[in-house]
Amino acid sequence: MQKELTPRQIVSELDRYIIGQAAAKRTVAIALRNRWRRRNATPEMRDEIMPSNIILIGPTGVGKTEIARRLARLADAPFMKVEATKFTEVGYVGRDVDSMIRDLADIAVSMVREEHEALVKERARTLADERVLDALLPRHDTATKTQSADADTDPAQRTRERMRTMLHAGYFDEREIEVEVRADQPSMLQVFGPMGMEEMGMNLKELFGSLGPQRRKRRRMTVKEAYEVLTPQEAQKLIDMDKVTREALERVQESGIVFIDEIDKVAGGAGSAKSGPNVSREGVQRDLLPIVEGSNVTTKYGMVRTDHILFVASGAFHVAKPSDLIPELQGRFPIRVELRSLTEDDFYKILTQPRNALLKQYRALMQSDAIDLKFTDGAVREIARTAAEVNSDVENIGARRLHTVMTTLLEDILFEADGTTPATVEMDASQVRDKLTSIVRNRNLSQYIL
Repeated sequence: MQKELTPRQIVSELDRYIIGQAAAKRTVAIALRNRWRRRNATPEMRDEIMPSNIILIGPTGVGKTEIARRLARLADAPFMKVEATKFTEVGYVGRDVDSMIRDLADIAVSMVREEHEALVKERARTLADERVLDALLPRHDTATKTQSADADTDPAQRTRERMRTMLHAGYFDEREIEVEVRADQPSMLQVFGPMGMEEMGMNLKELFGSLGPQRRKRRRMTVKEAYEVLTPQEAQKLIDMDKVTREALERVQESGIVFIDEIDKVAGGAGSAKSGPNVSREGVQRDLLPIVEGSNVTTKYGMVRTDHILFVASGAFHVAKPSDLIPELQGRFPIRVELRSLTEDDFYKILTQPRNALLKQYRALMQSDAIDLKFTDGAVREIARTAAEVNSDVENIGARRLHTVMTTLLEDILFEADGTTPATVEMDASQVRDKLTSIVRNRNLSQYIL
């Protein structure tokens, strides 16, 4: 963990985006801090300390996924969200569970590569400067090599430096130049294999596609567009991809987080027959078991050990119960936290308090159309009351209900706004009631609209 936050600080950070769920926040904060504690333990004990995997139990829309996602951002760790229902056991059509680790490795490599590119950004920009200047003011082979490179004595160099200054000032942004760039050559190789082997097919295509020489082509574009193309290319040349890969794999193994959603969907319900789809569900659990308890997974970057990857599973467990998971898998998720359903007061806080509060999002959207959208406190409380009422009468989808309510409430404004007439729109409680009451009271209609 690059940011050495205490559990209290982690909870404080989560509070800025997620309302309520104090027990879940405390649990994941301790789990995250324990990873830092393990890395600072004595070498002989470091490999013996296993991560405490977590199951988050609660209805949809109460913050399970958001807690895991924000946790990964705080830790600056590779994070992968998967749905358990997308996997099948070997022999069935679908993805194999190893693919989640391969995907996590891809994410880590991209993350580390971006970090390394950021470190060489200034150098890459300077090299891109030279290529753009070469296109604007080609170097002539007739220039004598005995001339001083000092801009004070070399007229060509003085001209080049003046153009560099003008270039940085934006004088040439819209001028078209011709630059040489890498050609994106589509691979003609198609690899067909058995189900579940799609990753092997992609790796073979990458292998054979890289055997030939890199093709390049000349393209005409504006100077501004050229910088967007050339700077990443120059940065790519400056970084050591072997070092990137090694660092990425280490980060996956030491701080990777895999969030397995809908784990309850692969648990056999009480009294379910041990046939049909239930066989496949149990097979998925058995395939998950070695990954979660620690094994080696082959990726295109090398072998990844999963012993210290943190696995966070979640599910509503309306039909199945955590005890319906196979005993071995239950043992690999020793920490269980129940998230409570959201109340009307929670909805009010979700609308107003977080940094990414829904009302702030809609205000930002409408500002693009020169509309200053405001809500009175009474309007906000009426929106929260409506969302809570619909959740209790129709189906409880948690905070996601606020999105449907807000979209229905602001439909006319969102449609009519065209950015030509700046205006201030203030919603009060009576307007909210007038717009939503008839829909809420008509239960059949609210099922489809809200």
